[in-house]
Amino acid sequence: MERIVRTAVLAAILGAGCNTAPALANKVFVSNERGNTVTVLDSETWEVLDEFPAGNRPRGITIAPDGSELYVCASDDDLVRVFDPETYEELHTLPSGPDPELFVLHPSGNPLYIANEDDNLVTVVDTVTREVLAEVPVGVEPEGMAVSPDGNWAINTSETTNMAHFIDTNNFAIKHNILVDQRPRYAIYTDDGAKLYVSSEIGGTVSVIDTSGETPELIDKIRFEVPGVQPEWLQPVGMRITSDQSKLFVALGPANRVAVIDPQTDEVLEYLLVGQRVWQLDFTPDEKYLITTNGNSNDVSVIDVENLETIKSVQVGQQPWGVVVAPD
Repeated sequence: MERIVRTAVLAAILGAGCNTAPALANKVFVSNERGNTVTVLDSETWEVLDEFPAGNRPRGITIAPDGSELYVCASDDDLVRVFDPETYEELHTLPSGPDPELFVLHPSGNPLYIANEDDNLVTVVDTVTREVLAEVPVGVEPEGMAVSPDGNWAINTSETTNMAHFIDTNNFAIKHNILVDQRPRYAIYTDDGAKLYVSSEIGGTVSVIDTSGETPELIDKIRFEVPGVQPEWLQPVGMRITSDQSKLFVALGPANRVAVIDPQTDEVLEYLLVGQRVWQLDFTPDEKYLITTNGNSNDVSVIDVENLETIKSVQVGQQPWGVVVAPD
């Protein structure tokens, strides 16, 4: 009887220990545009784990849904470099067209939609066969890429044409064009697919597009105002939205701020001070933290999402541009 009780007590202690064990850290990958490297951080300690060469002028960066491959736009090499996220070994490359800047994976992990800034094309690449499936002519200086949650639409933003192009992923034809403000940089859907946000760097706005119906419709424009910051410094670029659609975060470039927006009302709630020339953003998988890349201060800022507070700055490589966090 005594042995049974001791065993039960030991099991209870071990079980309690398992329940309170901290979550495993995730790797954070930061592309350094001028340093030609990717810096790797630990999402628990925020220490730099490593840094590895990533080609010439690495910018856009993403990771396969299963975490098996890390994709980097090597813009001056005119290709996408693919790395092993564990060993940092370059596995192979993907054709991308000239000057790839941003890209997005289909929700299934294949294909990859790449914006070719110098050639006015979106290149669609099969990540398994490494073949180009299509080259879609779009507006002048294509930059931002997004894909709808159902995978039916790929969105490209063209900086000089000032449009969001809706590409049917079934036949790669452009079905809709929505005019937005000057120099659209980034696009992102809400998780329910009902809204698309497009940031316009020079226009200083985020366009709100209703995508719930058969035809997308521009319904609002979000504007920004920060006391003591000149209006021309308020340049929205990268964006991220929480999965519960309670908060939209917008990087405001040389304003050194991240705007926090309520997606239900599209009203600005708060501005968070971060590093210099904040560019791109990504969440940890649990959405507890948001990491920003700050190109002019050569660091990343870590934001506590629940408390809306910048809690840490970590030095990385030269001119950090993109960031992606490995999945659980």
